[in-house]
Amino acid sequence: MTETLNKEPVTSKATVPANKKEDTVKKVVIICSKGTLEDVYAALIMANGALADGRDAKLFFTFFGLDAITKSKADHLHTATVGNPAFMPAMPTMIGGLPGFEKFASYMMKKQMDKLDIPNVTEFIEMIDAGGGEIYACKLAADMFKLEEKDFLPEVKGIITVGDMYALADGEGSHFIFI
Repeated sequence: MTETLNKEPVTSKATVPANKKEDTVKKVVIICSKGTLEDVYAALIMANGALADGRDAKLFFTFFGLDAITKSKADHLHTATVGNPAFMPAMPTMIGGLPGFEKFASYMMKKQMDKLDIPNVTEFIEMIDAGGGEIYACKLAADMFKLEEKDFLPEVKGIITVGDMYALADGEGSHFIFI
């Protein structure tokens, strides 16, 4: 038991209801706008987790997130070392900008992921596709970067507009996650 500032006891604790209410999250639309290793994996892990829980999962890659679904870049993503407050907090930020440091940090992260048997990006995307997840590219971003359907991994269902992406979330129980 803890006390408040006025010395009154606080006894409330979070509890789980005995008869769990029906889950209201039926579908997630995950928007991935960044192409760093840590951001792409966050999107892939959440999509995979949603599918494992029996939810629909749709991934919409836009701007630099398109790197994750581009054939030539998908398995060559890097960790953001400059301006990332969570990256090696005991080291000065300028260390992350040294030549070769980003590549080294990415190598170390991938090495740790290999130890944990975490699939590479293309394998993860194949798993999500095989599990019923859907993967889309943003039309505006694809046009900006001059990317066409042939540039994307085969699991990409199409290049769609933002309006089309909103239509993916149509229905009750849909949630957006923006990364």
